[in-house]
Amino acid sequence: MATVPHPWEAPAPALSVRQVLALERVLAGEPEVVAGAHRLDRPVRWVHVAEAADVGVMLSGGEMVLTTGVLLAGDEEKQAEYVRSLHRAEASAVVLGLGRAFPTPPDAMRRVAERCGLPLVVLHRPFPFAQLTEEVQSRLVRRKFAAVSLSEAVRTELTALITAGAPLQRLLDEIARHSGCPVVVTNLAHRVLGTAGERPAVDDVLRDWERIARQAGGTEGDGWIRAELGGRGERWGRIVLCGYRGDTATGRLLADRAAEALVLHRMLGGGAGCSWEEQSAQSLLTDLISGVVPARQLLPRARAAGLPVNRRTFVPLVVRGRTAPQLTRVLRLLGLPGLAAELADAAQAVLLSLARDQDAETLTAHFAARLRAEPGPEQVVVAAADARTAFDDVPTGLREARHVADAVAGSAPALTLPPVVRLKDVHLRGLIRLLRDDPQVQSFAERELDGLLCEPDDDLLSVLRTYLATGRNKSRTAQLHHVSRPALYRRLEAIQARLGVDLDDFEQAASVHIALLAHDAQHQ
Repeated sequence: MATVPHPWEAPAPALSVRQVLALERVLAGEPEVVAGAHRLDRPVRWVHVAEAADVGVMLSGGEMVLTTGVLLAGDEEKQAEYVRSLHRAEASAVVLGLGRAFPTPPDAMRRVAERCGLPLVVLHRPFPFAQLTEEVQSRLVRRKFAAVSLSEAVRTELTALITAGAPLQRLLDEIARHSGCPVVVTNLAHRVLGTAGERPAVDDVLRDWERIARQAGGTEGDGWIRAELGGRGERWGRIVLCGYRGDTATGRLLADRAAEALVLHRMLGGGAGCSWEEQSAQSLLTDLISGVVPARQLLPRARAAGLPVNRRTFVPLVVRGRTAPQLTRVLRLLGLPGLAAELADAAQAVLLSLARDQDAETLTAHFAARLRAEPGPEQVVVAAADARTAFDDVPTGLREARHVADAVAGSAPALTLPPVVRLKDVHLRGLIRLLRDDPQVQSFAERELDGLLCEPDDDLLSVLRTYLATGRNKSRTAQLHHVSRPALYRRLEAIQARLGVDLDDFEQAASVHIALLAHDAQHQ
């Protein structure tokens, strides 16, 4: 995966023993690795010139020790213990300048160094240790300064986004831009709440997420760097840099800055008025409905988000009249695996994932009934498409459910809807919904209703809508509008006079009914 360019270049990787030996000043000393050649990629944290035999007690790990061995000459036991003490102190390497004390590499030191895996390097030509110390220290200081600059740059950028109310995805995109690798945010159950990075690389990570999640939860290695998310002694998630190519210290720095920003973002409300879990579900279901991304490519995201996808029956639903948190609560209450998210126009999408041996229709009806028990001022509409056994068919099902829900949206109170509305239940209303944007249909509706639309009268339109929805039942219409029969007759006479029609004539009433359906569909 190509690294995404950004204005702040990450500091160069930490100097390794191999890189120090390749410096021009060191090459002038004709270095030769005589032991521990397989450990030359160990990082060098500092360079220390020391002749003391007990130098190991003064080290804290990661030092490259430079010595002439003048105090070790002639005593093989001291030489062996010297190497062992450096090994115990976790020194990165020892460099021995050959000369008066050791004209050739000492066998005792070489044997112990090889056994311990400590790189032992000898310099065949006289070499001023001060030059090497100055060279390496200056590089390490520059690197540390660059790391601090990067840290502040990332913190400033993420804080600005949070202040501007940016959603979680915007923050993750910025983190991925700085790290140049896929970024994943999960809860403690390893359920993916958000991702960022180049899409193919992210898909590769999610495709094998179960294994990666276990790896990310253990020791870091091979660029898998994590930082815990939480506060006040409670953890609730983690961020993982997946395959970071820089040095581990810089990766941890980036992960820590990212974690700080994400915790602050969550404390301030998430930037989008809904939880990260809801944002994750919303992103996935929106992409499924839009069809911009093939369903097969979204399968890793669905699986990583916690939706069972293997050998399942999928039931696409669209609900009106209840909120996404209410839908999620009912799913959990009934123990139904699924995702729920808000769409545009106050519609909520739900995707149930049922075992193949479960009765999809019965469970869907049970879900709809329980949903109606949730408090809310609006009439609940649960629209469903036929169950799908292939994930590739889910987008079509969600669009069908959306069409059904839209077709009955704003229906007259007299329209009796089944507990779960399907395509076969919307009849003419569904057809008109599909044709609502046709100019000829719009012209027809305006022509048929012109008498009521030129001088709008919401009361007459409402009475007409109920009268036609009840099959021209005058008693029922009067009851629903809380008026007497004579008062209703006067309204119906006014409607007929304005429209120039006889509503007792079936064909004329049908024409007005179709026009009214088209008018309502255009204004939803």
